[in-house]
Amino acid sequence: MNLQIQTGTSVTLHFSLALENGHIVDSNFEGNPATFSVGDGNLLPGFESSLLGLEVGDEREFIIPPENAFGQHNAQNVQSVDRGNFDESDLEIGSILSFQNGDGELPGVIIALEENLVMVDFNHPLSGKNIVFQVKIVEINPERVH
Repeated sequence: MNLQIQTGTSVTLHFSLALENGHIVDSNFEGNPATFSVGDGNLLPGFESSLLGLEVGDEREFIIPPENAFGQHNAQNVQSVDRGNFDESDLEIGSILSFQNGDGELPGVIIALEENLVMVDFNHPLSGKNIVFQVKIVEINPERVH
């Protein structure tokens, strides 16, 4: 029986993340494959769980819903910020700026400009979207004993 992907196995794969309209967000099919250990936290659980049971040579495409990918869009993560807090040269709809919060830096996307306010969306840019996850399994190694 061939080795299958399971929690703890080391997996080397080619992958791509795309939107349903075909726009590729990330891919390593043109370069070197990525290696990670299943369950180490490097891959979101919704993506990781779709790999379980696959074997070397398997090629698959999965549709990962928002709740298993980057989350649903949360209206509470859209904030209005006083325009005076910004350098006017930074103010352009679609610009991504870093904001300080208690945990460090948080990226936000400017979505609207008003006379005295700037509307900033702190949701992940891929929140609320189905993600097309394509994989080709290159190598699987058994769980390592530490």
